[in-house]
Formats: sequence, C-alpha cells, structure tokens
Amino acid sequence: MDSELTLASGAMVALGVATAALVVMPYMEVRDLRPPPALKPYTSAQLRGREVYIANGCVYCHTQQPRDRKVGPDGERGWGRPSVPADYVYDKPHLLGSMRTGPDLFNIGARQPSKDWHLGHLYQPRAYVPGSIMPAYPYLFDVKDAAEADEQVLTLPPEYRPMGGKVVVPTPAALDLVRYLQALNHTYPVLPPEPKASTP
Repeated sequence: MDSELTLASGAMVALGVATAALVVMPYMEVRDLRPPPALKPYTSAQLRGREVYIANGCVYCHTQQPRDRKVGPDGERGWGRPSVPADYVYDKPHLLGSMRTGPDLFNIGARQPSKDWHLGHLYQPRAYVPGSIMPAYPYLFDVKDAAEADEQVLTLPPEYRPMGGKVVVPTPAALDLVRYLQALNHTYPVLPPEPKASTP
C-alpha cells in the first residue's frame, strides 16, 4: 500500500512541476502583452484568407516564426528578425508551424508584396519557383472563356496558360488568401531603441 501511495504522490508532484513549468510560468510571462504599435488587427478579408490558409494545410509545410541568429540561419535566409510573443497578439489560433518544407512566411508580405505573384504562385508554383514541391491549388481559380469586367485575369507564363484562349481568374477565396499573405509583414521594430550614451 505504501508503494502505491508513494507512486501516486510522485506522479502528482511530477504533474504539478510540469504544469507549473509548461503552463503557468509561460502564461505569467506573456499575459499582459501589448501589441507593437505598428501591428494592426486583421481585416475581415484577411481573416477569411487565414481560414483558407488553415483549411488548405499551409501550416504543415510553412512556419511563421523566424528563429534567433544563435539558433538558426533564418535571418541570412531573408526571413526577417526573430519573432517575439507580441507579434501573435491577433493570431487565434497561432499558426507557428514546426516544418520548413517551404520557406517561413512570417514576413512574406514584405518579401513578396505582389498580388499577381501570389495568385500565379498559388495557381502553379513551378511557374514562379522552378523545382518547387508545393502543390498547385487550381480549385481556388476558375478557367473561363472570358473574364467579367470586375475580375482579374492571371498573367501566366505561356507554357502554363490554359488551351483554347481561355483565361484563369481567382475565386474570392484565392483573393482573400492573398490578402492574408500580404498582411504577413512584421518588419516593424518591437524593442524600444537603445538609450544614447551621454557625451561628457
């Protein structure tokens, strides 16, 4: 009986320590975070695009968390400064990701601001990044004989254009997804400037 009581007590202590270290202490550290002044909440279109991003599993291949220079070469790859907890104030759920099959997207809106590039890349990634293993998302587009007056026609390289003079136009979901990707721009400063040393 004593051994069972000792085992149960040990398990409870281990659970308590793990909960304190992995849940309580991180919560205490970030509970009063304020968003950086330049970080804006997502618009309704960007939030819809975020849902498309989640639904298509983009988070399985792309992270949104550049690492510190001491941990990895993310800065040298052009992915921007290391992320900080305040960068994710408006992200629910957080889409940090853990796989880097594709590049980190934390700053894709700054690295690639072109709407046309994003749309074409979603329709056929290899037309824009030779050798890319990213899947194409043709179901986010319509192939039509002619575009309506308010529709944008994709400008694709000749070898990727549909046959018969048809045109490719993005669906509202594709446009919202691109708006979300363009919003991923965390190039604002997050730390206050260093105080200047006084001159004697």
